[in-house]
Amino acid sequence: MTLDWRQYATDHPRLVEATLIALLCAASGPLSLYASRPYAEGLDWASAIPLAAAASLALLWRRSHPRIVVVVTAVCAAAAGGVGYLLTPLLLAPVMAALYELAIRVPRRVSLGYCLTATAVIVPTALFGDRFDHPWPLTTINPIFCLILPVVAGSVTRLRHAYLQAVQARAEHAERTREEEARHRVAEERMRIARELHDVVAHHLALANAQAGTATYLARTSPDQAQHLLTELAGTTSSALRELKATVGLLRQAGDTDSPLEPAPGLHQLPDLTATLTSAGLDVDVTIEGRQQPLSPGVDLTAYRIVQEALTNVTRHAATPAARVRLAYGSDRLTITITNDTGPTAPAPNGHGFGLIGMRERAHAAGGHFEAGHRPEGGFTVTTELPIRH
Repeated sequence: MTLDWRQYATDHPRLVEATLIALLCAASGPLSLYASRPYAEGLDWASAIPLAAAASLALLWRRSHPRIVVVVTAVCAAAAGGVGYLLTPLLLAPVMAALYELAIRVPRRVSLGYCLTATAVIVPTALFGDRFDHPWPLTTINPIFCLILPVVAGSVTRLRHAYLQAVQARAEHAERTREEEARHRVAEERMRIARELHDVVAHHLALANAQAGTATYLARTSPDQAQHLLTELAGTTSSALRELKATVGLLRQAGDTDSPLEPAPGLHQLPDLTATLTSAGLDVDVTIEGRQQPLSPGVDLTAYRIVQEALTNVTRHAATPAARVRLAYGSDRLTITITNDTGPTAPAPNGHGFGLIGMRERAHAAGGHFEAGHRPEGGFTVTTELPIRH
């Protein structure tokens, strides 16, 4: 069975730490003394063991106080070099470990400054304290390389950790952005369905109310006409139910069966709309200017709903039930104007209504422009410009 040393080190951090300290103490003490013997006869254990132990034990605080640990280990290495020890990688092992730990925790400029300071202390001390004529490359070039190497390795490790953290942060940000975009689209879809429901319910209920009132009046004076109007009323309510079913059907899941199969309303249904309104007592005059062009489905639905809502408002608020609808086709824009200019128009409650807000939102969502307001000579005008293609 293969032993997972990484998992073992994670589960036993104190044992790993003690083993590392013991190995570094042995490397910078007895092994360093053994490596120096060919160049320095007469060195003993008296100075090697205390310096190696002090430098190695200082590494216990390398994570909490990395700067102080670098200073302590550098002083111990300088003292060992000053008494005649050769500055080998074994003797410098505690300093190298301290410099590596410092390099992965502080900016590169700080770790490089500590490295240069430690080098400036250790190398001259070893040169001036050399009593055994050690080869100068081993006294200078070797320790300089050994002290710079852990700083470079630590800086690379720190940059790699920073890169991985940045990648993780970008991934988390992208995930949050996707979730926010999904929520935003859900909110937009709910607003669109709410506008559809408002337009359908407001139009058909207002129309049914007008037809019912007219039928009540005609039932006493002209029963034959009342019967015809009641038939129209049944058609209005049936149309309302069909549109409500189609709109609420948008909320169904993909696997549901009763999904609506009828196409979305558009300007091609404008004659049916005006005929229904005429039966309810609203005189509607439709004028088409320019060459008619096919609209994109979204713009077609927006145009129909705006005309429907504007005519419904005329039915509910206008003093005189008459309206003019003007459709002006340009090269790339469709201008729709609905005007009631035969009498004063009562304002919506509190001076505004959700119908106007819904029409404005529809026009803006389709990339168009919307205006509505009272006419100076009386009446009300709704004007919107929509792109032919969106």
